[in-house]
Amino acid sequence: MPKPEAVVFDIGNVLIAWQPERFYDQAIGVSARKRMFATVDLHAMNDRIDRGGDFRDTVYHTAEQHPEFRDAIRLWHDNWLDIATPEITASVTLSMALRAKGIATYILSNIGRETYDLAAGKYSFLAEFDRHYLSGPMQVLKPEPGIYQQVEADCGLPPSKLLFVDDRLENIEAAIARGWLGHHFTSSEGWAETLVQLALLTRQEAGLVPA
Repeated sequence: MPKPEAVVFDIGNVLIAWQPERFYDQAIGVSARKRMFATVDLHAMNDRIDRGGDFRDTVYHTAEQHPEFRDAIRLWHDNWLDIATPEITASVTLSMALRAKGIATYILSNIGRETYDLAAGKYSFLAEFDRHYLSGPMQVLKPEPGIYQQVEADCGLPPSKLLFVDDRLENIEAAIARGWLGHHFTSSEGWAETLVQLALLTRQEAGLVPA
């Protein structure tokens, strides 16, 4: 297996937790959250933002379409940083270990420009990645082939030299279909093991044995 020259990180649930249902359970209660999510497709709303739609306008328009849940839906915009939290420290540490060895690290995320800027203002580690591929400005979402094609064209590396980590299996499968290497993220420990297996980090560098 070829050794990757760049490691491509998703943001949500890889570097930063993204669990809107958990936020709403706390904000409005479990029963109200279940009723709202069963009535309003908030994840589809978020996809429109991730594809480049205006953040506030998209959320507030959805809220006006569902007056019963108007105030709660607006929280998606007004309290977005309370949804996108906390950072997944072990994954951030692994990204830093890769950069310390001179390995390029990229971001590839379904996220709007405005929401990314909010995240970057809170999580300074995002600025340390070498390249940032954001679906909003690119106007294409994972797992659509075009987003991977744009990454390949911009970075200049062949697919076999790109290692992609994402929490959604369909996104990994789409990358692998183009010749990328992929890891389906379910835990930081499993991700660390993959980096060791690909000889990108030693077990000590990956935090799998005491320093």
